[in-house]
Amino acid sequence: MSGGKCRVAIYSPGMVGFGHIRRNASIAQALRSSALEPAIVMIAEARQAGGLPMPEGVDSVTLPALRKEASGWLTPRYLAVSNQELIALRAKVISSTIKKFKPDVLIVDHLPRGAGRELDRTLERLRRHGETRCVLGLRDVLQDPATVHSAWSELDNMAAIRDYYGAIWIYGDPAVYDPVQEYTIFDGASSKVHYTGYLDQRPRLGFAGAQADELLGNLPPGRLVVCLVGGGHDGAALAEAFVQAELPPDNTGVIVAGPYMPDQTVRRLRRSTQSRPGLKVLEFVADPAPLINRAERVIAMGGYNTICEVLSFEKHALIVPRANPKPEQWIRAQRMQQLGLIDVLHPDQLSPRALTAWLARELGPPPPSRSRVDFGGLNRIPDLLAELLDASPSPVAQAVPVAVG
Repeated sequence: MSGGKCRVAIYSPGMVGFGHIRRNASIAQALRSSALEPAIVMIAEARQAGGLPMPEGVDSVTLPALRKEASGWLTPRYLAVSNQELIALRAKVISSTIKKFKPDVLIVDHLPRGAGRELDRTLERLRRHGETRCVLGLRDVLQDPATVHSAWSELDNMAAIRDYYGAIWIYGDPAVYDPVQEYTIFDGASSKVHYTGYLDQRPRLGFAGAQADELLGNLPPGRLVVCLVGGGHDGAALAEAFVQAELPPDNTGVIVAGPYMPDQTVRRLRRSTQSRPGLKVLEFVADPAPLINRAERVIAMGGYNTICEVLSFEKHALIVPRANPKPEQWIRAQRMQQLGLIDVLHPDQLSPRALTAWLARELGPPPPSRSRVDFGGLNRIPDLLAELLDASPSPVAQAVPVAVG
């Protein structure tokens, strides 16, 4: 540590949407607001890192962007180079950053070995030097158990967890979904697992600032319905059904298209709204939390961050999750529906008529989400970090379970 303050590096793989960087930005905000006040470097794709408001004391080192194709292959999103060249470039940037910054803790989101195994060299060097503690951060639902077992076995992720990581933070509530019970990948590593609880998104309003003022200032008064499609790469069906649905009187509808929605889809949406003054299309919103806070209802896909947002703000929500070929969103949505916190529409049943019917329903009081689901993640993570700093950097020595109260 330098000057009594610890240093934390937080890695986001990027590739699809803004979920990883938004999750890590919330964690950085919570850590900076704690008594630890660490110096934090975010390692993330350039357009993602530059798009979000960050608290004081946080800065970014940026990576060229990758795209994950439907086949699972990684390809450069913008640069005209081979995927091997781009991954090698990213790996070099990451390695140099960690070597120079010398973090006390490295928090890796989602992928134990990074995108395209770009963290392998860095993790091995950290193990040899033994000065940095490594944490793997995971969302609640990874995928269906068979897919997770196959993918993690193929990538040899369990060996990475065994050799490099001293703790696994699961940003969820095991009473909703328990990855240790659902997946076999944690066999032999369950003692490293700490459930943080879900990440409450309300504190993000404090950092939205001028962006939120401009965003909300351009909306008319009255009731607001927001449609969210994540990164937008596969959100066309939901967005187009929303623009064709009938809004109740005195309601304004806002579609957030997402940064990766194809240009032709965005143009089509804009044409559809030209004759409907009560509908607006926003191509990109760095942080949708102010919109969701302002909204009366939300229609959205079912990514981790989106679910955290609608539940944190206790909004009436209709979730139209991705179900195939990756059922992660469908699994999460079903669990939350079983708790009575959201309504769910299978994508095969999606139509303007179905959305119109839901918008016209009387839904009663907002769901008491925060009293039914543990949303204490951002309060617990600073304590978990403090305990980690008091432990040896050795992954074996760190594998001590922490009670989540």
